Amino acid sequence: MSRELWQQRLFGATFAFSSLVTPFFLGTVAGAIASGRVPPGIAAGDLVTSWVNPTSLVSGVLAVGTAAYLAAVYLTRDAQRTGAEALTQAFRLRALYTGVFVGVMSAVGLFVLRADARPLFDDLTSGAALPLLVLSVAAGVVSLALLAWGRAYLMVRLTAALAVTGLLWGWGIGQYPVLLPGVSLDEVAATDAVLGASLGALAVGAVLLLPSLWWLYATFQRDRTGESEPRPRAGSTGT
Repeated sequence: MSRELWQQRLFGATFAFSSLVTPFFLGTVAGAIASGRVPPGIAAGDLVTSWVNPTSLVSGVLAVGTAAYLAAVYLTRDAQRTGAEALTQAFRLRALYTGVFVGVMSAVGLFVLRADARPLFDDLTSGAALPLLVLSVAAGVVSLALLAWGRAYLMVRLTAALAVTGLLWGWGIGQYPVLLPGVSLDEVAATDAVLGASLGALAVGAVLLLPSLWWLYATFQRDRTGESEPRPRAGSTGT
């Protein structure tokens, strides 16, 4: 446990740095693959331009903004649940600011895709991924409205998660079936026996894990009902 101020600042800066670079590099990797610049093979592409390009950089920034947005949304509800009004308003404003930022970056990302990764842009705007993109935009607008005027912080958790989920699944469907240039998912997929065994193991794990997770969140996400009244001391009598 860190007790000194400099220790708290050091650990805080360390965790802040890791919280920033982790989603950024995850987003840049996804963006690099989406741009079609990462060929199959070990170090087969250019070591710089394959990973550092407009699509990858925008995706990295968008991933950081999305992580910050979801964190602010969920912490807003947690602060409200504990009765911390000032903290609730602080996280609400952060959620609003980051939500607007993510919306702007998403629009910028479409223009970048149009110039830098046209096949993916066409699939997102006119293919099977379009309904999910529309769903993501609609859920994002509803989330901002609930944060700004509705103050329905529990509902915002659902709409914000839906907006991010629609964006991720839209990208996945737009990318399908291409994994890397010239390589499809069917070509690199495991055999049916391995896939069946993996799905079976996941199903068994879900049966064991999901009830535990439900109980955990149900226990710690309950609203505060107030402090219990102190018990009278032994031997004391009321009047």
